[in-house]
Amino acid sequence: MTASTTLSPKVTGILARVPFYYGWVIVGVAALAMVGTLPGRTQGLGLITEALIAELKIDRLTFAEMNLWATLLGSLGCIGVGKLQDQLGSRRLLTIVAALLGAVALAMSITGNLTTLFALLVLSRGLGQSALSVVSLTLVGQWFRRRLPQAMAVYSVALSIGFMAAFPLLGYLIGTAGWRYAWAAIGWSLLLGLTSIGLLLLRRRPEDDGLGLENAPTTDTPSEVPSATWGSALRSPAFWVFALASSVYNLVASGIGLFNESILAERGFPAGVYHRSLVIGALMSLIGNFLGGWLSSRWPANRLMALAMGLLALALVGFPSLRTLYQVDAVAAIMGLAGGFVIVIFFSFWAKTFGPAHLGRIVGTAQMLTVLASALGPLALAQCHVRTGSYAAVFYLLAGVVTLLALAAWRVSLPANSR
Repeated sequence: MTASTTLSPKVTGILARVPFYYGWVIVGVAALAMVGTLPGRTQGLGLITEALIAELKIDRLTFAEMNLWATLLGSLGCIGVGKLQDQLGSRRLLTIVAALLGAVALAMSITGNLTTLFALLVLSRGLGQSALSVVSLTLVGQWFRRRLPQAMAVYSVALSIGFMAAFPLLGYLIGTAGWRYAWAAIGWSLLLGLTSIGLLLLRRRPEDDGLGLENAPTTDTPSEVPSATWGSALRSPAFWVFALASSVYNLVASGIGLFNESILAERGFPAGVYHRSLVIGALMSLIGNFLGGWLSSRWPANRLMALAMGLLALALVGFPSLRTLYQVDAVAAIMGLAGGFVIVIFFSFWAKTFGPAHLGRIVGTAQMLTVLASALGPLALAQCHVRTGSYAAVFYLLAGVVTLLALAAWRVSLPANSR
């Protein structure tokens, strides 16, 4: 595939003069694509939940069940999208998925039917939380090899900043013009904005055109590194240890994220403490991104995952014992730091360990497991509270599971090329 068949001559000329490794441009596009998953994510849908419940006259439990099934069904798209990305390339697939997600957001902005809304929720989950997430994650792994942990750390920080900018902007639009206008704006941004960026800036892989590669180290070229097949990756104990550790973190984070205010209220803290803990957690997650990127170039991935799981277990044990504001701050900080580590590990481990050839399908499988876990997390906490009147039992149980995963991560053997 030559430059003339993928990009216009004018754009090709501009890209050929890029004074740094073009992979860093790909990192920016990948981060923007992950921010574009917002209408298919719990955080994004949470901004319009109350408005949807009021307009469609449905109760909270019905909407929660709809969201659960939409998340579970939407997760099935991860593997298929990963395989398509391996075959078609990220450029083509990103534009297709972004356009479809934009169309779904536009359709949601005008729907008034409950059945239609559920179908659109399934599609938004499948295209946003699953498909576009896989495309975004795989993009960076296809371009970087030697500096992959650093690239993923930059990617993590960039998408965190992107989400932090998107949330208040979307909240402002919802508050001033209504959720339908805001969702329509998201739809057009995806349909016209992200698809255009993908078409202009993305290429299938670094060696396609030779653009901007004069400053790139040869070890960053995917064709020069060994790659595992999807089947051999799934037969590797390392895959399951890292996939399960990441999934359990998502289960914990989604459950605590949805019921954090209720968890703190059980310990006697007002709602303002919950908002304070969100800020502390977000800041510590950013620090974890930077520190995780630095540590990952010096430590084996299994040691860093063991540390992340150890911190997570410590935070879980701390939740039932919260007594003071400083303890809440400490637990929020530990959770945020652990999350920052897990994010960097999850983003970089698959490409570094299994290579780029079948990366989309491998990442898709891991992403599907994390999506399933995030759907089950709130249910686990809610069931525990209903049955026992407290969240304490589920925290202690999860702390035990996480501790076992920390030990498994410490002991698991990694393929030679990932060390």
